[in-house]
Amino acid sequence: MKIELNPLVDKYLIDGCMRCKYGATPQCKVLNWTAELELLRQIALESGLTEEIKWGVPVYTDQGRNIVTVNALKESANIGFFKGVLLKDDHKILQQQGNIQSDRIVRFTKLDDIRKIEDVLKSYIAEAIEIERSGKKVEFKKNPEPLPDELLEELESDPIFKNAFYSLTPGRQRGYVIYFSQPKKSETRKSRIEKYKNWIFEGIGMHDKYKSGI
Repeated sequence: MKIELNPLVDKYLIDGCMRCKYGATPQCKVLNWTAELELLRQIALESGLTEEIKWGVPVYTDQGRNIVTVNALKESANIGFFKGVLLKDDHKILQQQGNIQSDRIVRFTKLDDIRKIEDVLKSYIAEAIEIERSGKKVEFKKNPEPLPDELLEELESDPIFKNAFYSLTPGRQRGYVIYFSQPKKSETRKSRIEKYKNWIFEGIGMHDKYKSGI
């Protein structure tokens, strides 16, 4: 089944994610996974979802509600489920990132691995649609780490940034939380978060610069 693809998403896949400092260059993480991302978006569209661009990446919606996203991190191409914690996951393919409570992702590094479970992914998407239409909500537990409000706002408003942040090692997450929490003024905390967003997208920790001369 051939789906008409969104030229805006084609631009994402061809030019790369422009939030990244390597966007549209050979080092761009998106360009490493173009074939995998194309197949994942095809699966999402064949499931009847609407393709949109949100937060600079493809998001697939049902009646205006977010169901899945297709995106690239440094080490993999991913399909992410916004309420993945509510899925049954009979095939044990969903992964949690750090302390993130609601979202779950499936990572891929080979096109054949996607093809092998294409029907499974479609069944998971169908289940995710049913969950969203039913109105079922995720019950959030209090975060054990005291994150500054400004960081929480960024994480909740940008799922791709959230995925990148929780893909960091716990030590790197903690380093950023401590650094972002230090200023007394909210404007300064926001400025620090914005300044280090590219580092977080690239999987770089606060103190890595001292180790590698970044």
